[in-house]
Amino acid sequence: MKKTLLAAALTVGFFGVAQAETSVTLYGILDGGIGYQHTSGTLKGADAGSTKTGMINGIQSGDRWGLKGTEDLGDGLHVVFQLESGFDLGTGKSAQGGRLFGRQATLGLQGDSWGRLDIGRQTNIASKYIGAFDPFGASFSRANAGTTFGSANTYRVDNMVMYQTPNFSGFQFGVGYSFNTDGSINAGDEDTSQNDNNAREITTGLQYVNGPIAVAATYDRLMLGQGINSTSTTTANTTTGAITTTTTPGDKINVSEWTLGGSYDFEVVKAYLAFSQNRNGVFAGGDTTVDGGTIFGTQGALDGFRANSYLVGLSAPLGAGNLMFSWQMSDANRTDDSVKDANGITSKQNIFGLGYTYNLSKRTNLYVWGDYTKHALYQDDLKTSEVGVGLRHQF
Repeated sequence: MKKTLLAAALTVGFFGVAQAETSVTLYGILDGGIGYQHTSGTLKGADAGSTKTGMINGIQSGDRWGLKGTEDLGDGLHVVFQLESGFDLGTGKSAQGGRLFGRQATLGLQGDSWGRLDIGRQTNIASKYIGAFDPFGASFSRANAGTTFGSANTYRVDNMVMYQTPNFSGFQFGVGYSFNTDGSINAGDEDTSQNDNNAREITTGLQYVNGPIAVAATYDRLMLGQGINSTSTTTANTTTGAITTTTTPGDKINVSEWTLGGSYDFEVVKAYLAFSQNRNGVFAGGDTTVDGGTIFGTQGALDGFRANSYLVGLSAPLGAGNLMFSWQMSDANRTDDSVKDANGITSKQNIFGLGYTYNLSKRTNLYVWGDYTKHALYQDDLKTSEVGVGLRHQF
């Protein structure tokens, strides 16, 4: 009797949801395993060597749980939202700097004929289109293309307004603007000087995906305000003992990257190619550090830095899984000589990645991967290597 009443109650509940034409979905990913990492050499003349062995997590996919939903307003118009929280599987702590919904927090409108408009914290256009040119799909640590093509490395931005067109015969265009990429917006005082502390972002791109062909072109521009690189000086009055702190605004810096990439699926093997140019730094979504430090400043800025980057990749179905390989090279020789000398930039960075995923079911798979970086952060004798094995489950 109790089971019958419960079934009836659930039926009525689901009927009510169907009548309202709304839906809310709970979803998530758990990803963990065991890995080894080794770094050797020097960074700007200082020892950067380290060795780590232990639990890894979020290698193939960042650990997360989330809610996403829609409400049908009629005439092809929907309200859409997505709240996604990242966490560390090893400790249970929140990721993305402790934000509750650090991976995504968006609210928007979607129309069948005109596209989609979202506001909130979300990834940029390059991160959405990276699948066109990365065999590792923006995953697997330094093996993923985002290590070199930083604007495409799941680069999340606060306070973003983004518009994306519908898919027109394989074509899709997107554009977004952030009023402050990291943190609350500074509205400014009477002379609006504090507005210069906001780090703004423009992101745009066009992709074409149809059958075996996928091509994407993206552009990102990060406009760092004076407050981002400001310096503080503290002085003490020898007579009164009063302590005074003086803040000197830094120079405004525009970090930019444009990327062109694509892939073609020959069925027995899928080939990938990509090229990009960076100016005045790299996006913080890229791999800007190794154990021991970094040559880049806040949000990846390095005024006078210039690099051309390349990627060649392959993937192929193998058994119940997928085999992946890529080579990335970044050449910073066009960087200003003074910046090269100050940061030890002498060599081209090369990254080799190899991985394999094996499906146990539609929701669960095993993976193994390894990557090797020569001349990491463009340092002549800095090398890194990683290997690991893990399990991923989606719900």
